[in-house]
Amino acid sequence: MRSSHPRSAAVAALVATALATGLLAGSADAAEGAVSADPIRIHDIQGTTRISPLNGKQVTDVEGIVTGVRAYGSRGFWIQDPNADDNDATSEGVFVFTNAVPTVAAGDAVKVSGTVGEYVPGGVNSGNQSVTQISKPTVTVVSSGNALPEATAINEYSVPAEYAPAGDPAAAGSINGLTLEPSRYALDHYESLEGMNVKIGTSRVVGATDPYSELWVTVKGWENTAKRGGTIYGSYESQNTGRLQIQQLAPIAQQPFPVANVGDRLTGTTEGPLDFNQFGGYTLVARTLGTVKAGTLAPEKTKPQAEQELAVATYNVENLDPTDPQEKFDALAKAVVENLASPDVLALEEIQDDNGAKNDGTVSAEQTLTKFTSAISAAGGPAYQWRTVNPEDKKDGGEPGGNIRQVFLFNPARVSFTERAPGDAVTATGVTKVNGKVALTHSPGRVDPANPAWADSRKPLAGEFVFRGKTVFVIANHFGSKGGDEGLTSHHQPPVRSSETKRLLQAQAVNGFVKQILAEDKNANVLVLGDINDFEFSATTDALADGGALYPAIKSLPKAERYSYVYQGNAQVLDQILTSPAIKKFTYDSVHINAEFAAQNSDHDPQVLRFRP
Repeated sequence: MRSSHPRSAAVAALVATALATGLLAGSADAAEGAVSADPIRIHDIQGTTRISPLNGKQVTDVEGIVTGVRAYGSRGFWIQDPNADDNDATSEGVFVFTNAVPTVAAGDAVKVSGTVGEYVPGGVNSGNQSVTQISKPTVTVVSSGNALPEATAINEYSVPAEYAPAGDPAAAGSINGLTLEPSRYALDHYESLEGMNVKIGTSRVVGATDPYSELWVTVKGWENTAKRGGTIYGSYESQNTGRLQIQQLAPIAQQPFPVANVGDRLTGTTEGPLDFNQFGGYTLVARTLGTVKAGTLAPEKTKPQAEQELAVATYNVENLDPTDPQEKFDALAKAVVENLASPDVLALEEIQDDNGAKNDGTVSAEQTLTKFTSAISAAGGPAYQWRTVNPEDKKDGGEPGGNIRQVFLFNPARVSFTERAPGDAVTATGVTKVNGKVALTHSPGRVDPANPAWADSRKPLAGEFVFRGKTVFVIANHFGSKGGDEGLTSHHQPPVRSSETKRLLQAQAVNGFVKQILAEDKNANVLVLGDINDFEFSATTDALADGGALYPAIKSLPKAERYSYVYQGNAQVLDQILTSPAIKKFTYDSVHINAEFAAQNSDHDPQVLRFRP
């Protein structure tokens, strides 16, 4: 508990008495006026909820010690009152937004006058929580070289196990108006420290250094641990309370940010103000940054398929186009050969057209695929052939002008592709019988492309393959993204996941098509795979599997190995391969070569399934 501040208690008592006797008629403005002779402290500004009780008000001569200065981005500085009150729900720190480069330094004792406000990083529609701040400030430096307020430790003992309170139904599920319970909920704990000087000790890295000079750690080393050192997001209730984003106050040109992979450790003490931003929520902006101690994590290599096994893989190659450097093509190709053991069939997502993001009506991806398959051959891989259906221009979402699509690569020395009246962007493939055997009307062809579920989204690509005389139907997908969803730290609890609506409809469309195949042949070998953009426990995956038509093969792995992507320190499933009932025995591998590493060829890990048709 923080030490008591008698003056604050006296103010509260005076306001309570005035309200009780009707002198102030319940008016907050009047209450403020009645006690205006008493200085406003930072904890008065922060209050006991997420929204300042003084929001929109002018404050004068708010005292504090500068604990951090940010001269880039959202420029300003943090101040903290060294004389804390006795209420753990009220933060003793606040951000002062200067807009211009601040002229104060850490250790300055200052008096700040300005307007109290609530800034929402990312905008009100993002669902993000707000940052209480003082803007349009007038700053007086009283003295310099003062000791900083002692940093509050954030660790496995201080952060509660429960993530967030349920949102208030009367406030559209928002938690903004709820009184903070920092000893009960992790989000309340972090919020009660907003703007304060905090510190962590040696912590495991669970999100690799990204291009924006930030990484993620967990202060709870045991929380849903992944086999390779990350933290598993295995359900909507497994938010992983120990995760914390780390940035630094020093400009990168002055102090390079450390490069860390998942499983490394950030050793020693990392200390600085606790901020909140739109790209991850609560963030320790380090004034003092610990040292990265590298672990032993290495990219995985999957087991080669046996002679009688068909190996089918999926890989999101992140907007690959001919304008990318040859190094990217070579690195991706090397991964196909060395890490994926040259699968017989490889479904690719995010293959762009022949001039990438240039928006000129080009839809062909011949150059992209020629360059990629040539790189695979040069890396010692097979001479892959490809099949795809070019999209309509600007109709499938993704990077504007890029016209991303799914593509089948296959090794003709091991597997053959059955060409049946190849479809175009708007023609739906169907299910028929040829010589008494189930077949597609178009191969390659698109599944239900006119369905509104696929508006501004990639349409599924279906194809027939033959391996050792057995037909295998493969449906490659790239479902709608999670863009527009609120983050886990949203002020709505649970967060609004608006993007699920489209993916649910997409999953139902694919499930319906698989059921058409199985209605003609219940023993048909069908694989549905790709960037599903959703978790193995999601309604999307449930809809794909509906009626027992498909099984999410990643569920065959131990929970500590179920992930293909790392987002904000949470290792999670986005890429999947699902099997029809006839595929009873298989081996599955989520091949971790990208998501855990600062150096990435793509942000997704490929998936491989091997079975005997």
